[in-house]
Amino acid sequence: MEPRGYLAILLHGHLPFVRHPEHQEFFEEDWLFEAISECYLPLLSVLEGFLRDGIDFRLTLSLSPTLCAMLGDPLLQRRYTIHLERLLELACRESDRTIFSPPLHDLARFYRIKLEETHEAYVDRYRADLLGAFRRIAQTGKLELISCGATHGYLPLLAETPEAVRAQVLIARDSHQALFGTNPKGFWLPECAYYPGVEAYLQEAEIRWFVVDSHGLLFADPRPLMGFFAPVYTPWGPAAFARDVDSSREVWSASEGYPGDFDYREFYRDIGFELDYDYLRPYILPTGERKFLGIKYYRITGNSTNKAPYSPEAARAKAALHAEDFLSKRRNQIASLREQGFGLPPIVLAPYDAELFGHWWYEGPQFLDFLFRGMAGDPGALSPITPSEYLERHSTQQLARPASSSWGWRGHSEVWLGEENDWIYPHLHSGAHRMVAQAKRYSSHRRPPQRLLRQAARELLLAQASDWAFLMKTGTASAYAKRRTETHLFRLNRLCGQLENHAPDFAFLDECERRDNLFPDLNWRYFA
Repeated sequence: MEPRGYLAILLHGHLPFVRHPEHQEFFEEDWLFEAISECYLPLLSVLEGFLRDGIDFRLTLSLSPTLCAMLGDPLLQRRYTIHLERLLELACRESDRTIFSPPLHDLARFYRIKLEETHEAYVDRYRADLLGAFRRIAQTGKLELISCGATHGYLPLLAETPEAVRAQVLIARDSHQALFGTNPKGFWLPECAYYPGVEAYLQEAEIRWFVVDSHGLLFADPRPLMGFFAPVYTPWGPAAFARDVDSSREVWSASEGYPGDFDYREFYRDIGFELDYDYLRPYILPTGERKFLGIKYYRITGNSTNKAPYSPEAARAKAALHAEDFLSKRRNQIASLREQGFGLPPIVLAPYDAELFGHWWYEGPQFLDFLFRGMAGDPGALSPITPSEYLERHSTQQLARPASSSWGWRGHSEVWLGEENDWIYPHLHSGAHRMVAQAKRYSSHRRPPQRLLRQAARELLLAQASDWAFLMKTGTASAYAKRRTETHLFRLNRLCGQLENHAPDFAFLDECERRDNLFPDLNWRYFA
């Protein structure tokens, strides 16, 4: 018998492409290393636990092409292993240093054991192939893997050059197919940013559905009869699902969300900024700058700077309570919707950044574990589902045109288009026009300069990443974001100049390819 309603959990896994073979060690590569240790390995452990215990779960996971390129890169795999071994050495030293401080000593042992387990999982169990591990779970039909823009370009602000939007979609589709053996059915629009007409490229890529923010459907034309609790088909074909407001607030909100509970681990109290400098010197940056090391001894406690020691047991118990509370609210939400006379079982779509679960919210993977196990115990009231599965069961849906929207601040584009970052767009548009011109020029050539055209396309795609504009806006790593944007635009223009003048500089090309090696089979003709 069909349940009264459905819950679709969607995790968006993405990081900008950061790979610097020209340096022995590079700080921003830690973004990937932290995500592997705290998010993706714990998530794999939770999912494999479900399979082992016969839990009937459904989870949708978008893995952006740039994240996939880094997870599969041998250089970064080796560097991550070295990173792990260095932290494990530090954890062992911490066990000795804290031996006369019982609460901290217990936590030091906790981190040492965690790091040992992480090292064993990555090196021995998965042999550094996390993409293969996700692919094997997806083959069970309980995990749906979907794609995203090739480099997470903010599509509404790239639409001046339609070929650039098309390339972001089709190159992502090709990358997903090469890695996972199937075309993605769903697509995460970068930053959940939608503009009317983008579906034409999704349809060309044979994408069946995508996600918009709540107001993307609430202000659709015509207004959907079921609000954002059912998808709508767009005039171009692909269906639009929308984010549920309540389930987002309960997890995302800084004041109301679960991750702010006082029993959870305090993210910002890290030994990398607290212990003696000379003691930490082997583990911080080669420049001597301190950094997060992932060993954190305190819980949130409250608004005071005086923090109490972290208790993994108390935090785990709180994650169980919060999962129970979340499920109770979703069941009540579904019951209320059914009382309103919804003809179809409503779907509550709850999309989150994957790194929230484990990195920012250390107990997030435990929350997901309790959540899916709780749903499995009462499938009649609320059942997990993927958007693709929902469309298969309920293929008849309303036709509507979603409204322009994003999940950024105030729901539109100002995060990515403000006084801190608006200077990039004339250069991105100019670079895209040059790339399109060269793609059209060489598309009919019998022997086009493939390497030059592919690398020019890579440089444009990397310059278009929405992450750089976001970091400039927030002021976090803004100098690095500006440098990356300028570097890729410089390389793009130099490569296009070589194409225009039939004057390849192979030493320069070799160096570009060595540094940015993603999309080895990139189809530059998409820009034509």
